[in-house]
Amino acid sequence: MSDSTHGVTLLTRAGCGLCHTALEQLRPICAEFGIEVATVDVDAAAATDPGLRAEYGDRLPVVLLDGREHSYFDVDEPRLRADLAK
Repeated sequence: MSDSTHGVTLLTRAGCGLCHTALEQLRPICAEFGIEVATVDVDAAAATDPGLRAEYGDRLPVVLLDGREHSYFDVDEPRLRADLAK
């Protein structure tokens, strides 16, 4: 485990099967780096941030690393591990 200062956020939607799968993939990867995965439901967030759903809502799940898009639909595990190790 490292002293990572990275943040990982998964953009999701209720009832999204791919989102659930992505979260299950992210949890053990992030745990290795001492990171808790944050989740944001883009539909719930639309009340205060409609741009989030407008930008990402049609291609969920989206993995954000340090607030920037890292991957979508699938978790790019090798790339994520490499980026978290930096």
